[in-house]
Amino acid sequence: LLCSESSTCQVRATVMLYDDGTKRWVPAGSDSPALSRVHIYHSPTANTFRVVGRKLQADQQVVINCPILKGMKYNQATPTFHHSKEDGVTFAQAMMHALDALNAPPGTQTRGR
Repeated sequence: LLCSESSTCQVRATVMLYDDGTKRWVPAGSDSPALSRVHIYHSPTANTFRVVGRKLQADQQVVINCPILKGMKYNQATPTFHHSKEDGVTFAQAMMHALDALNAPPGTQTRGR
């Protein structure tokens, strides 16, 4: 975590990665699915965002640490894909906010001041 970053959302989820070889979703960080605490972090000074997830288990293994990049596409999962419908909505709103901020033309953030 960088000093200038702050969490814009925090949800509980099982982090899964797509395995191209088997064409299946597999649990990140281990063979068995485990709940993680997933954050979207924002650095206002650099205007960067990233997704970071740590397992809720004692080792707090990092299972995802991924930048959110300008132009990235986000497909909201079905409500049953998330730990809870509320967590799914919270994460999707924070992700869309991050993508809007990254994709906005320069200078549009300061309009109306």
